[in-house]
Amino acid sequence: MANKPCIRPELLDDLLEEQDGSKTFESEGLLDELKKALAERVLDAEMDVHLDQEAEQSAGNHRNGYSQKTVLSDTAALPLSIPRDRQGRFEPRLIAKYRRRVPGFDDKIIALYARGMSTRDIQGHVRELYGIEISPDQVSAVTDAVHEQVSAWQNRPLESTYAIVFFDALRVKIRDEGVVKNKAVYLAIGVRCSGHKEVLGLWIEQTEGAKFWLKVMTELRNRGTQEVLIAVVDGLKGFPEAIETVFPDTVVQTCIVHLIRYSMQFASWKERKAVTAQLKPICRAETAEVARERLEEFDRSP
Repeated sequence: MANKPCIRPELLDDLLEEQDGSKTFESEGLLDELKKALAERVLDAEMDVHLDQEAEQSAGNHRNGYSQKTVLSDTAALPLSIPRDRQGRFEPRLIAKYRRRVPGFDDKIIALYARGMSTRDIQGHVRELYGIEISPDQVSAVTDAVHEQVSAWQNRPLESTYAIVFFDALRVKIRDEGVVKNKAVYLAIGVRCSGHKEVLGLWIEQTEGAKFWLKVMTELRNRGTQEVLIAVVDGLKGFPEAIETVFPDTVVQTCIVHLIRYSMQFASWKERKAVTAQLKPICRAETAEVARERLEEFDRSP
């Protein structure tokens, strides 16, 4: 059964009447007109609610015309009429005071910045794609606004106990001094005793070593983690000792994927696919006894 349309077809016909359908989604087209009209309607409704609340408090407040404000949306710069009250106490929620961007626009700027684009690259991209002119300072204001949130996330308190913590690295493109480079981002992913996964932290370091991971372990301890039951690592020399220095009772286990990759060094290229297929059942065995039996079978295989 088809879903009932949210907007009446008659209303759509009225909107599209005498409109060039090919320009509906262009900058300053019908879609932007709708955004402007809807935003102003919501702002007027917010003012009505505000004045009703003021009346209940016998404040004697009332409307005092409109002020003009241009805000940036994801498709255009929209000139809006913002209602004012006589006593200057109206605080719109849709577009708060001193804000020049509609909700959602900042997310697009941050997404472009996260992909390694410079502030001026973003400025040009937004101009070409949306026909909107923003300054590099505006882009910086958006990206700077998330720095506090990132810092709060990096330093947030952790659970006292994690059943498993995986330590590994990802290769990602990062802008460094105007140049995009491939860098390693080291991460710790914890599994709570409830089974829920959580990214404990992300770190960027020039070289991976036991000294670096010792610093990571100390940070996790300082943020509240007292016990890690099992730590899964990649086999880096000195890594287990770094973990045991801070979490002496932790069982350190080498990652199965890294073990299989290491094993491939002893097989020729043409044999690796077949050897990998034989190693997987060993690593996925239900118990240590079953794994040992399968390993013995692997040893006897030609």
